[in-house]
Amino acid sequence: MSAAQPPAPPPARRGRPGYDQETVLRRAVELFNRQGYDATSMGDLARELGLSKSAIYHHVDSKEQLLSAALDEALDELTAAVEQAVDPASTDPASTRLEDVVHRSVRILVTHRPAVTLLLRVRGNSEVELAALRRRRKLDEDLAGLVAEAAEEGAVRSDIAPELTSRLLFGLVNSLVEWYRPDGPVDVDTLARSIAVLAFDGLRVPPAG
Repeated sequence: MSAAQPPAPPPARRGRPGYDQETVLRRAVELFNRQGYDATSMGDLARELGLSKSAIYHHVDSKEQLLSAALDEALDELTAAVEQAVDPASTDPASTRLEDVVHRSVRILVTHRPAVTLLLRVRGNSEVELAALRRRRKLDEDLAGLVAEAAEEGAVRSDIAPELTSRLLFGLVNSLVEWYRPDGPVDVDTLARSIAVLAFDGLRVPPAG
């Protein structure tokens, strides 16, 4: 009896060489941001990549799958940062953890700016978008709890509702998608430090001495 032959390798996936799933996702996010998710079809994406429409489906199952992956990219690291900050086992003051979340959220936004831009534009028109909005609300709630802890410590103002402070902090960071450019004159460390100073110390010049 002859030796068993090794199984034949799977057929190569069709499509233009150089396009993997990650590249397709990056280009899809760019296109969604440029012309709107609802106004973009898989045919539009195929033309953007110079592929046939059928070749796109060798990388992803649907437009919704691309949206879901992009929104997860925008939310996963931020969720991890907030969850670490609100961890009841932490021994750091709430005010320190709150400031750290602001620093980290700036860096996360800069690193994942296209995906965050897309996240900020969703309106709940599908279950994928609704799930992302629920995750955003949970982040607001968790951060508001941390603000309340910091207020109890006497480190931040207690005369502003924690929920409002939470939304204002995230709003300040999220505004970066409209104007910040990583290749501009302000590096990400300076940016994160400046936003934290503005958020926690304000614009007033501190009194002398």
